[in-house]
Amino acid sequence: CKDPDLYRLCKEYLPLKFSRRHGDPSRPWNQFSINTHSELDGSKILDYQGNWRDIFQNWEALVHSYPDFIEGMIFKFLNATTFDGYNPYRVTKDGFDWETIEPDNPWSYIGYWGDHQIIYLLKFLEFYRKHQPDALDSLFDSDYFVYANVPYRIKPYRDIARDPKNTIDFDTSLDQSIRQKVDQKGADAALLGNMAGEIHRVNFLEKVLATVLAKVSNFIPEGGIWMNTQRPEWNDANNALVGNGVSMVTLYYLRRFLKFFEGLIAGSQTDQVQVSGELKDLFDLIVRILHDHQDLLRGRIDDHQRKIITDALGQAGSDYRIRVYDNGFSGEKSDLALDQIADFIGTSLQYMEHSIEANRRPDRLYHAYNIMSMNDDAIFISHLDEMLEGQVAALSSGYLGSEEAVKLLDALRKSALYRPDQNSYMLYPDKDLPRFLEKNNIPEERIRKSRLFQKLLADCDFRLINRDVNGGCHFNGNFRNAGDVKTALEELKSTGYQELVEEESKFILAVFEEVFNHKAFTGRSGTFFAYEGLGSIYWHMVSKLHLAVLEVCLDAMERTKQDDALIRSLVSHFQEIGEGIGIHKSPEEYGAFPTDPYSHTPKHRGAQQPGMTGQVKEDILVSIGELGVFIDQGRLTFRPRLLKKSELSTETGSLEFVNVRQESQRIDIPGKALCFSYCQVPVVYRMADEDRVEVRFFKEASRKFNGLKLDDETSALVFQRTGEVMEIMVSLQSTHFL
Repeated sequence: CKDPDLYRLCKEYLPLKFSRRHGDPSRPWNQFSINTHSELDGSKILDYQGNWRDIFQNWEALVHSYPDFIEGMIFKFLNATTFDGYNPYRVTKDGFDWETIEPDNPWSYIGYWGDHQIIYLLKFLEFYRKHQPDALDSLFDSDYFVYANVPYRIKPYRDIARDPKNTIDFDTSLDQSIRQKVDQKGADAALLGNMAGEIHRVNFLEKVLATVLAKVSNFIPEGGIWMNTQRPEWNDANNALVGNGVSMVTLYYLRRFLKFFEGLIAGSQTDQVQVSGELKDLFDLIVRILHDHQDLLRGRIDDHQRKIITDALGQAGSDYRIRVYDNGFSGEKSDLALDQIADFIGTSLQYMEHSIEANRRPDRLYHAYNIMSMNDDAIFISHLDEMLEGQVAALSSGYLGSEEAVKLLDALRKSALYRPDQNSYMLYPDKDLPRFLEKNNIPEERIRKSRLFQKLLADCDFRLINRDVNGGCHFNGNFRNAGDVKTALEELKSTGYQELVEEESKFILAVFEEVFNHKAFTGRSGTFFAYEGLGSIYWHMVSKLHLAVLEVCLDAMERTKQDDALIRSLVSHFQEIGEGIGIHKSPEEYGAFPTDPYSHTPKHRGAQQPGMTGQVKEDILVSIGELGVFIDQGRLTFRPRLLKKSELSTETGSLEFVNVRQESQRIDIPGKALCFSYCQVPVVYRMADEDRVEVRFFKEASRKFNGLKLDDETSALVFQRTGEVMEIMVSLQSTHFL
């Protein structure tokens, strides 16, 4: 019937029963229930709700079992994101939800995570393109997409620059209005409208551009993507980086995202699309800013130039947001040629790759997060210690060649991130924390340089500093941050110290930062000894590393001219990382049941906090890749390249399982074989003299294929879970195995 809202709602519908339970449901943003049965009559119901990140990262694995739901997952993802490029914290079967300010709840807080929109969406799009190569192109100019109307207002750029830790206002009246309308009209009342009072509908490319432009408007050259929306990224143990932190992790993933769209647009049959006039103006301005400073990419960018670019990009994003906050979308659309988008992508990639080069460490590892500090004329970038997250993202970016990837992995094995006792990697290096008496010590030379310090000590005025019995000087022990220092300085101005305070305020604040180095404080990751803390292995990130190296291995193997020695080295690293994961360990070594997923392993005890962690998702994806199950132009293909011969059984046997028809089925397993399922269809690999596939059906004759690829029709029967395919027998030459 050509109704875009009906089409959108039908695409978004997913018959799911629940998401995964978060490992720590006490966190306020993880409040949800798993409803599997009706309280009225006990019948089964379809319902899901949960934290955005946890749902979408697990759907990344789920979609391999239910490939035809990929488009619905993409629709659900995009239609719950905002016009300013972010996502609310929770998604449900009925829509989405956001955090609110609760005056009586000290844990209540608002903000946007900065990394969720790029890599999770990209993984869906990569999968979608493999299954349905032309489907994305057909969405380019179809207005089936909308914006979530979250009652947050990101502050103007000048306010963000002044206080980057306090950047979002909560619109209480809009929050109440949206909730009232949702009660009256349903979930669509939480969507953003235009000046005509209609739902503002946009196409796929506009939704993607809104997200990308949000990242680029927060780009700090050679630093990364500025984390200025009050929330951390994937590892929320780094929560104190918010405001002064700059993420190379998101930049690495953004580079991969842009390369994907570079290829997608190059092969598109579409010449131009229509986008919202407001977004087109932002696009044009950002393109002009990037072009104006492109010549700086020939070398390193200095601190003054960095601020000029950051200010220009930040102000462009700010003007766009405020225009829509204040007036809404006009509803008018502007033409945007795909050639213009391609040019923007190409220019942006030059900036991204320039920053990646600038963040290669001398030891061949890559920086994960940086610290920015700003004054009126410059932005300064300083680096933190190495982090495992940065190496995973750099490997996943697709920027590193095979040789550079090997150098990174060699360096990682020799780095302070490696824990020999577990044959695995920590999130960050362990370190000895300073004891109490080592903290808050003002160097004597700083005391001598300050007339205010000396005057206060002589007057026995201890509002700012004090001197202990051993002669050491310390800031007031009640100070929590630089704001408290500023307050104390204001008090001193009114009590006889005005001239000295005005003369030395900047110096005093600089000494305070020198003593405490607050800007480099990452959060509990730098102070805890568990829960993603010091000396702790976080198993999800280890499995993310395993998956990233698998991708690098497969990419190297695809290149026919690749050096065999490089491939062997990459495969060796892949296997070593896998051997360090719990399933390969004894209970004594692992400190828990090796077949159960656990959150982390601190230095002082075995694996802790069992649960359906994100590690499970990564391990499923690694297993699929290791088994060599690929989708090529919509066709199911079996091409194992990382599977060991030792994985094959030595004896004949049988396996009983539940098939797609929900029937119990037994399958015979020959010698030198293994069995797994894909889309709940059993697949048997067996060693043979030639490559071939036989697909057996319940009601019709078998189909045989020379080589290891099925045709379109048979592949679709598997993906759509029709129940017609009984089993797939894959004969493989021994050369396929390691």
